[in-house]
Amino acid sequence: MNQEERQPYDDNVVKVYRCSKVVKGGRRFSFAALVVVGDKNGRVGLGYGKANEVPNAVEKGRKRAMRDMVPVSLMGGTIPHEVTGRFGSSRVKILPAQSGTGVIAGQSVRAVLELAGVHDCLTKVYGSTSPKNLCKATLNALIMLRDRETVAKLRGVEMPSYN
Repeated sequence: MNQEERQPYDDNVVKVYRCSKVVKGGRRFSFAALVVVGDKNGRVGLGYGKANEVPNAVEKGRKRAMRDMVPVSLMGGTIPHEVTGRFGSSRVKILPAQSGTGVIAGQSVRAVLELAGVHDCLTKVYGSTSPKNLCKATLNALIMLRDRETVAKLRGVEMPSYN
């Protein structure tokens, strides 16, 4: 991957997992990395990479996240409406907030929201607090967001013009 290709995207390593297996000579470790990639302007992706060394796991996760990026509907610095995302036994509720509020969220949820370009919102987590499930639930919630124009088009309603 070229340096120019990676330039517009920021990434955040949410968590590094260490796994060990016992072999004849002792313990053999392997690593997994949960990585979020986004352009802070409405596109975000999540990747999970596994390798025998941490840098390789992070790079694999970053490549996977770049490949799986999704667009997110934003309204200024916040989200258009309240939404709840689910994955496994984790649920993440995201509420829009006024400008200046900031992202009120835990570490893993904050990583996804900030790289998606959300500047102001409130969140609440229900159920499991596993970082993998929280990131996937947050991404699920962001995918469900719709702006006014999209909803109007889906319903076949004409948007009123205020001129």
